Parts: sequence; C-alpha cells; structure tokens
Amino acid sequence: MSESRKRREALLYHAKPTPGKIKVVPTKKYASQRDLSLAYSPGVAEPCLEIEKDPENAYKYTSKGNLVAVISNGTAVLGLGDIGPLAGKPVMEGKGLLFKIFADIDVFDIEVDVTDVDKFVDTVKAIAPTFGGINLEDIKAPEAFEIERRLKEELDIPVMHDDQHGTAIISAAALINALEIVEKKIDEVQIVVNGAGAAAVSCTLLYIALGAKKENIVMCDSKGVIRKDIENLSEQKAMFATDKDIYTLEDAMKNSDVFIGLSVADVVSPKMLLSMEKDPIVFAMCNPNPEINYDLAIKTRKDIIMATGRSDHPNQVNNVLGFPFIFRGALDVRATGINEEMKMAATLALADMAKKTVPEQVNLAYGQSNLTFGRDYIIPKPFDPRLIYEIPPAVAKAAMDSGIAKSPIQDWEKYKDVLMERLGTGSKLVRVLHDRARSAPKRLVFNEADQLNVMKAAQIVYDEGIAIPILLGNKEMILSHKEEIGFEGEVEIIDPKTDERRAQRYAYADMYWATHQRRGVTLLEARKMMRERNYFASMMINQGDADAMITGYSRNYASTIKPLFETLGMQDGVSRIAACNLMLTKRGPMFLSDTTVNIDPTPKQLAKITQMTSDVVKMFGMTPVVSMLSFSNFGASKSEKSQKVETAVNLLHKSNPDLIVDGPIQVDFALNAEMLEDKFSFSQLAGKKTNVLVFPNLDSANISYKLMKELNGIESIGPIIMGLKKPAHILQLGASVDEMVNMAAVAVIDAQNKAKK
Repeated sequence: MSESRKRREALLYHAKPTPGKIKVVPTKKYASQRDLSLAYSPGVAEPCLEIEKDPENAYKYTSKGNLVAVISNGTAVLGLGDIGPLAGKPVMEGKGLLFKIFADIDVFDIEVDVTDVDKFVDTVKAIAPTFGGINLEDIKAPEAFEIERRLKEELDIPVMHDDQHGTAIISAAALINALEIVEKKIDEVQIVVNGAGAAAVSCTLLYIALGAKKENIVMCDSKGVIRKDIENLSEQKAMFATDKDIYTLEDAMKNSDVFIGLSVADVVSPKMLLSMEKDPIVFAMCNPNPEINYDLAIKTRKDIIMATGRSDHPNQVNNVLGFPFIFRGALDVRATGINEEMKMAATLALADMAKKTVPEQVNLAYGQSNLTFGRDYIIPKPFDPRLIYEIPPAVAKAAMDSGIAKSPIQDWEKYKDVLMERLGTGSKLVRVLHDRARSAPKRLVFNEADQLNVMKAAQIVYDEGIAIPILLGNKEMILSHKEEIGFEGEVEIIDPKTDERRAQRYAYADMYWATHQRRGVTLLEARKMMRERNYFASMMINQGDADAMITGYSRNYASTIKPLFETLGMQDGVSRIAACNLMLTKRGPMFLSDTTVNIDPTPKQLAKITQMTSDVVKMFGMTPVVSMLSFSNFGASKSEKSQKVETAVNLLHKSNPDLIVDGPIQVDFALNAEMLEDKFSFSQLAGKKTNVLVFPNLDSANISYKLMKELNGIESIGPIIMGLKKPAHILQLGASVDEMVNMAAVAVIDAQNKAKK
C-alpha cells in the first residue's frame, strides 16, 4: 500500500463515521421522568450526601472505580517527538480504546498544555478525584521520572507511566524465560542496553530487581557508551555510567549475552551480533523497524533468541500485554498505588503463563499447530484470552500482600469468573480471524468485483494479506473501480463472458456436463451456465484454480445458492446444507443457526444442523455450548413444534455424547445463567455459558439475528455456509465493506480447514 493511501485511510478511519475513537455512553436507564429524576435532581443528592460522609462511597455510587485517566502533554509521542498535547490526542484516545477492549476499563483522555513539572503535577492532582487510576503517557524524560515519582507520592490511587513500566514488565518476563531456555543466570550475564530514555531506565531497574548485577550492565545513548567521565549526566544516566574501557556500542556488544534495544532502527550490525556470546538474547524493540532486521539476525546467528516490537515476528514485546491488566487488578482491589511488588507480580505471571499449555484458540489465531514454550515463544501472544484472568489476580494479590489494597478480594474463583465475563465484545475475535487468515492466505474469488463496495473489500483483503483476491465480473468496470479507489495491487481479473475466457469456459462446461448430462443438462446449456459468474467461480474452485469464493452482494440468496449447491456438492454424510451467523455480542461470540436455508427442519435435520454448527465453532477454536431453542422449557409443552426440538436433542445426546447441548429451552433461560441454575439445575447447560443458539425454524432464526443486528448494532459475520464440499460463502444482500472483509477471512479459514482434511 502506498504511503498516500495509508495516510488517507488513517485519516478517514479517525474522521468517519464519528470523529475520534471513544465516546461516553449511559450505564443507567434514562427513558422516563422517574429515571431522569433519579439520575439528576433531586435523586442525585442522595449519593452526593453519602460520599460527603465517606469519600470511599464514591466507588459505590459513581464510575470512579473503573475509570482511568490517560494523561499526556504530548512531549514524546510515539516516534513523533514533541508534537504538543492536541496533536497527541489521537494516541491517547487509542490508548483508551485498548484499555476498554482488553480489560473493560473506561477512559477519559486528558491532554494537558503544560511542560513545567510543578504545573503538570498540580494539574493532575487537581483532577485526580474523578479517577480510579492515572496512566501517564508520552511525556519526555527526564521530566517523566519526576512527574511519576511525585504523583505516586502525593496521590492515593494507582499511577503508572506506561512508557517506562509497560515495556519493562513485558521485556523482563521475556528475559526470564529466554535465560531459562539458554541456561544462563541473570546475575552472571552481561547486558547491553541501547537507549537511555524513560523506558530504557525502567527496564534496566527491573532487570536489576530480578537479580541482574549493575556492574554487568552497559548503557548506551546516541553518543555511545555512557561513561563516568562524561560531564553533566542526568541523574538517571549517572546511575548506569561505567568506567570500563569501552566507548561505542560495537565495543559494548563484544562478549555480551543480552542486548536490549530501545533506540533507533538498524544500529546493530551482523558483525556486532557475531561478537556476542553463545546463545545471545536480542530484544530489538524499536518500532516499526528494530535495531537489527529480524530475518537478518536469524540468518546471522542460528543460536539467537530474538524479540521485537513487531506482530509479524515471534516474541512480540507489546505493552498491551501489561497495562490493561495491571490497572484491572489494581482497580479491582482499590489499590492506593502501583508498587514494585505489583509490577514484579505481573512480570512473573506473564513469564509463567508462557510455560502453560496454550489454548487451541490461540494456536488457530496465530496459524500454529502447537505453540509451546521455547525460543520462538517466550512471552504470551497479545490476543491470548487467558491474560484477563491470569495477570489481574496476580497484581491484585500483590497489592493485598503489600498492604495497599482497600478492598481485598475474598473469593478468587468468583473474581476469575467476573474477569472472564469482561472478555465481552467480539472485536478481539475479528482480529483473531484476520490474523489466522493471514497466516496462510488462499486464492479467494470475489464474484461481484464490478460492484464498487466489493472492490473496496477486495482491496482491504489484499492490503491486509487476508487472501489473494481474484476479481470476477465485467473487466471494464473492475478496472474503472480499481482506478477510482486507488487499488494498486496486481491481481487476477476474470470476465467469464469475454472471448479470451472461451477456452476456460468450454473446459469447465465439459467437466460440468460430464457430471450433469443424466440430469437433463445439455452441453450447450452447460456452456451458457459457465458465462454466469457463480457457476464459473464454483468450477474454478472444483478444478483447483481458486481456493474459495464469496458472492451474493447484489443478488438474492435463492438464485445465488443454486449454482453452488449444483456444482460444489455436499460433504460426506450431509444431505442438506445450512447456514449460521456469528454475532459479536457484548457477552462474547454467539453462533445462530439455521439463519438462511432450512425453512422447517425435521428433528433429524435439526440435529445435523447442530452438529455442523458445532464444527464451525470448533473451527474458530472454541468449545460449543448449544441451546436448542423453543417457546417452552424441557417438556413443558407437548406441542408438535416443541417435541420436534426435544427429539433432536435426544438424537444428539445419543450420537454426540461429548457435545454440550440441551433443550428445548426458552432463549432467556439459555442466556441467563442464574435463571437456568435456579429452575433447571439438571440441564447440561447449567453452570456453562451458551455460545450456540439453534432455532427450530427459519422464521425465528432469520428474524432474531436481523433484530439483534439492527436494534442493538451487533456486528454479524455470515451467513456461514455449512455442508458444502468446497469453501463458498454467501453475503447478505447489500453487505457492508467490513462484513465482506470479515466473510473473506472466514472463507479463507474454511479453505485452510478443508485443505487439512
């Protein structure tokens, strides 16, 4: 993607449809006059008076306990430097977004137009009563050290400068594990730190806390080794000044065991790498380009353990592994600060987590067959769902043990359940889908590429590496749209109706006719069919000229599915295809079946639909928990419709004894764990979280998923076609660009999965 296009897309992303990345939403009812009188005057006076009596009641009656301020003066923004508070606001909003999606923490971003330390501290102290915690961000050194130190001393809420401590915690966890793998001791290794800013100093101090010897550490800045004979060193640099007879980074690297890069790109050469000791540990964390290119480093030293800040290489040192979960644990026990014990607890928990069995969902997301602790896996992946229930408890317990927790946790199992509930929204799943598709992209036919929005989706899929697009349709229109949107990629364009495709069209027709000549199809009819894009694309997949397809953007469902059904055929053991929709709800991903195909399935068909849906859920790395829906619960009604569901459930219990499935059940009991436990504790679903809803007929399924989508703004992926031999998926008529991109990822994953069988 060209730089101009990247710039345009970034600006559009931030501007449309609503400027910015975060907003405030009400958490209470506000529809009636009574609601408003409780929310504001006169009802609001009561909690005000309670807080006046005891300030701790603010945590009971306001949002303070789950509200963090991301505060910056814009003096050290990303790689942009001192761009000022207002220009830094998009970054602070982005940090707020990460807090929310990873740990369900609300954020106000506060940009302060102050560089003087005293004024900055006074400003933050003045607004601190609003918040449960303060995340300092993008403040230049050395002021950052003094600001954080004073605020930690003078406030009684958690305060952390993530630029310093986030990188320190994540890299320290990685260092612990890397040293274990190469069987070296932290108090014996020689460490070179290149960079002397806030992050570098904080990292080095944490390594020392873990046991590294100060005399074994050499720190360099842009001028070379920081030596004791250099005048006017800052307090922080002076701590690590050396009197060794070394002056340059190249000198420092000789015979070293560990390199920590928090500086600039390409400052480490292969020669420097070769001068290091056996089994060197290199954390080149400059972003987006590390201190030495990953591929070059791996080529230079086969015995290296390498980490970077990039997501496209193993061992990504990513601050999102730390700050959301550290603040989550601190807020949940109402800690009065974030102390060294809590940071150490987070470090050790992250290090330990990398040694545990990785959930299949994570393996699938990162295109791995089996991620295991080793040279290419020394820290957890950012989208590992265990982070939310592994790191906060460790941090919370450390706060309690160190005596700074005002609200200690009593029931740790219950706390873990609460944390798991916070996983919530489906945005993580979308990222996981895209990452998994990128791990092994397939050739994907866009059957309606002469539609502008389909072309936009194909462009995103191409740019993101989700698939290798094949653009099918009117060639002139495709080229026109391609030019209009600035699609710069070299992709295959196919117009099935043109003379240049006649030979291919006739070849496909011959193959189709060979299997359909005894079904009333003539060769001439077969040739006419191959001019129609859905038949042509299906034959491409059948003959291995493409791996998957998506279609249906501009055509009705019935006319779209017929060619797929006739051409691709059904999987063994499947007599009817079906479809499910993946709904990205606040309670987590929900799979709804059958949303588009079977009007009134029989009990046997309903059981098969459930089996196929469960296979789709497993394809996404999740364990299916299936509620078979009806208007009644567990035999309360003897009507034919309810008994149909009951019969299907009985069939599944016999044929799939390991599948967690039950019914007939009303949807409110399926989704409300307390109601279910209270009334129907005998059910297989009791104590479990339903993630699959199977409806008794097409009416209820189709209406339900569209209601959810339109009334609640829930994002939908699908319908996902189940039962076809080859990967082909049908879009909803007029699907959005985002929906098409997500369906493209699903189609690629389907192709990956079918290729393994």
